[in-house]
Amino acid sequence: QVQLVESGGGLVQAGGSLRLSCSASTRTFSIRTMGWFRQAPGKESEFVAAVTWNGDYTWFSDSVKGRFTISRDNAKNTVYLQMNTLKSEDTAVYYCAARGSMGAPKTPDAYGYWGQGTQVTVSS
Repeated sequence: QVQLVESGGGLVQAGGSLRLSCSASTRTFSIRTMGWFRQAPGKESEFVAAVTWNGDYTWFSDSVKGRFTISRDNAKNTVYLQMNTLKSEDTAVYYCAARGSMGAPKTPDAYGYWGQGTQVTVSS
């Protein structure tokens, strides 16, 4: 069983930056894609970004494209989400997710593994 643990959330002013980390408990060859979703109060879960384990492919939502980057360190079984030029609308709980297939569907049901979430609050 793969466990995902997020870290790096916090409070930041608009225009600032944060880096989220997601560490997998073990490197399993069953994981092909890791990504991030977020959920703001009263809103549905929203796909943010994803990357394949070999780093060949990345995906971003239109709302974060150009501001967020995603990367992975296979030696550490860790995926990072670098968030720059943060806006108040980026405020949400951010969840790390993983799936056993290539590709990055924007529906949460396509991901079999989830972290516990980390809060990101952007003050305006």
